[in-house]
Amino acid sequence: MHFFPSRNITGYMAKLFIICSFAVLTMLVLILMTLDLLGESGKILAVPGNDQGDVLHYVSMRAPQIIARFLPFSALLGTLIAFAGLSQNSEVVAMKAAGLSAHQILAPMFAASLGVALISFVFNDAVVAPNTARLKVWQAAEYGTVAPNSDARNNVWVREGNDLINAGNVVGSGDDTVLENVRIYLRANGGLRQVVTATQARYIGDAWQLENAKSFDVATTTETKPSNLIIGRGITPDRFNYIKVDGDSLAFLPLMRAIDDLKAAGRRTDNLEGILWHKLSGPLSTLLMPLLGAVAAFGLARSGALFLRAVIGMALGFTYFVADNFALAMGNLGAYPPWIAAWGPFLLFFLIGETVLVRTEE
Repeated sequence: MHFFPSRNITGYMAKLFIICSFAVLTMLVLILMTLDLLGESGKILAVPGNDQGDVLHYVSMRAPQIIARFLPFSALLGTLIAFAGLSQNSEVVAMKAAGLSAHQILAPMFAASLGVALISFVFNDAVVAPNTARLKVWQAAEYGTVAPNSDARNNVWVREGNDLINAGNVVGSGDDTVLENVRIYLRANGGLRQVVTATQARYIGDAWQLENAKSFDVATTTETKPSNLIIGRGITPDRFNYIKVDGDSLAFLPLMRAIDDLKAAGRRTDNLEGILWHKLSGPLSTLLMPLLGAVAAFGLARSGALFLRAVIGMALGFTYFVADNFALAMGNLGAYPPWIAAWGPFLLFFLIGETVLVRTEE
């Protein structure tokens, strides 16, 4: 009737899972970081003024990305290594002989993997996201001196009904926002009706006043130069705040707020919503690893099928990672709704793992 076995077995199984998983993670990070440096260290040191300290600075920003990406994979390999040892020493047979079910044997690993998932979520928000943002800025500068932050935003589009407004540059914030190199595309009945251009547009409380405006009428192919032209009533400056949001560079709550702002600006956010939900489903994928690797735990070691069962468990885990990346790609293309792109593979492989476990062991 108890989901968990005795305290000793629970502590032993959870400790074994955590030690094996983090040992594999440490090995993978060292190997992958070394391979990554083989290609990037030359680029970093080729910049005049860069030295070994800049290489270590790169490692400090790149290593958290590798840890976050390969933590679920390390949990899978750690599960297989732990179960292979337990099966080889007939410890699983002893636990089943004591009356424990397959789910009770796996319960301590589920609890440990839930703790790892919570740590992974906090680590992604507090460490991975800000380091990803800084690394992308540094890489955009080709590992040179990073320019100071500017409040200018380039090539911003805003949709209002059927009309489109394009600002070449957006400077300032709030009521002091100024749009430069402005183009307004007025559409009617599915076609372009008029194009208005201006050197600047200033916010005057509830609309935008254009400077040096020119208006081109598509139907008559005539151009006029109206004075004191006012457009965009009801379009607030905050709708020009975001040009492009990088979901990987933002933590969960800032990304959620950015999505709300983009929706208010009339922009599509399906791919960002998929990334947002994956910030939850990604760390929780460690919960699946004991379930998918459980096929290596059961069966007699002397049957000679231990290696085959470990390969089957690894294949199930690899298939999950492939399905997860495929679903995210389909979500970015708009083929899948965001919640299906993020949660579909998780739910599918949870059902597959439970089906295999129940049909073979329960």
